[in-house]
Amino acid sequence: MSKNLEKVWNNCMAVIKDNVPLQAYKTWFEPIQAVKLKGNVLVIQVPSQFFYEWLEEHYVELLKKTIRKEIGPDAKLEYSIVMENKQGSASPYTVKIPTSDKRAVKNPAVAMPLDISSNPIRNPFIIPGLRKVNVDSNLNPNYSFENFVEGDCNRLARSAGYAVAEKPGGTAFNPLLIYGGVGLGKTHLAHAIGISIKNRFPGKTVLYVSSEKFTNQFIDAVKNNNTNDFVHFYQMIDVLIIDDVQFFAGKEKTQEAFFHIFNHLHQSGKQLVLTSDKPPVELQGMEQRLLSRFKWGLSADLQVPDLETRIAILQKKMYTDGIELPKEVVEYLAYSISSNIREMEGALISLIAQSSLNKKSITLDLARQMIDKFVKNTAREVSIEYIQKVVCDYFDLPIELMKSKTRKREVVQARQIAMYFSKKMTKSSLANIGMHCGGKDHATVLHACRTVNNLAETDKNFRVYLEDLEKKLSVQ
Repeated sequence: MSKNLEKVWNNCMAVIKDNVPLQAYKTWFEPIQAVKLKGNVLVIQVPSQFFYEWLEEHYVELLKKTIRKEIGPDAKLEYSIVMENKQGSASPYTVKIPTSDKRAVKNPAVAMPLDISSNPIRNPFIIPGLRKVNVDSNLNPNYSFENFVEGDCNRLARSAGYAVAEKPGGTAFNPLLIYGGVGLGKTHLAHAIGISIKNRFPGKTVLYVSSEKFTNQFIDAVKNNNTNDFVHFYQMIDVLIIDDVQFFAGKEKTQEAFFHIFNHLHQSGKQLVLTSDKPPVELQGMEQRLLSRFKWGLSADLQVPDLETRIAILQKKMYTDGIELPKEVVEYLAYSISSNIREMEGALISLIAQSSLNKKSITLDLARQMIDKFVKNTAREVSIEYIQKVVCDYFDLPIELMKSKTRKREVVQARQIAMYFSKKMTKSSLANIGMHCGGKDHATVLHACRTVNNLAETDKNFRVYLEDLEKKLSVQ
């Protein structure tokens, strides 16, 4: 049986190796050991709980398909997770594969107009001879309102999204256009609206589609001479969610098709939810008639979250994933990456992977080593908040004291150094730097920078402080 097990697993690994990047294969598949094959059940051993969760989230479908190919259509996969105890011995236990319940985001069949006289070959929008078409909503069940952390940066957009979810097509927010920078949660919020509508109104057909996929479908429709079917298909949707509409720019024919779809849905009382990286007034390369319709409803922005919201987002993710981290590690991560939530969550995953694979406990030192590398590779500048945190830690001062009105010499000096590095290492305006440092004006910031430069030239000890801090803050 062991020989059969070895042969089956080697065949599975060969297939997997051809379907994933080499680095991913070495990281996530080479450490796996096949330990048992009984009937149609294959048991594999993984080194940690985190390892198991990562496979479940990213590679479970590939694993299932591969073992079914080798063992048969009824093949099942089970995990044996090595859990370390304090005595240093391993106590493996078996975890069966959980299946995610996606019923909430399933759509009912959609009635479609049929044109039997037209050429039906390879028509992706109409199935010849059938009056019902099953439409996949394309919604991600993980992107729900429950997993979306509310803060001052996103309160308007979230509240509008919630109102739309309660009464799709029946509010003044139609269309609802959510805009903001990269990694701030536009896609998450768009999915959350769709999922909430499906939970409240199971009979409604909800469709999430990226602008790129919409464009590619339209190009295929033109190529296959079934443009009318393409338009009819989208006109049957109750709630249409289009992500990144800015990529329609310059595509005149795609915009024209979307214009007709938009008009029909809006006039029929159907809901439209759009996302963009800019507000409508700043979108270039778009037809004016389309832009004017984007302004019919509400344009709500997502701003860069403040420190408290970033910490709350990390804590929410940790709670969802069943992870515990020291408070100082969470704060360090939130200070380090301030402008992109997706990158911040990626850094958290990398930190946990580093700890799990190397069997090291997560400490502030490990976080500094890993996160500093991560920041160097992803962020081109540090934030004012991060600079303040590093300077306060260096001089052992509470950050609230730096932002206060106190004129104590050691606090004033730390505040001036923070202003100096903020001007040197960020693209923030003098007014913005002053605002972060207790509401000072731009003249105070300029004075602080001149004072720091003068002290660096005349005071050897002060120059050492600056050099030490610059090493800590450097992102080169």
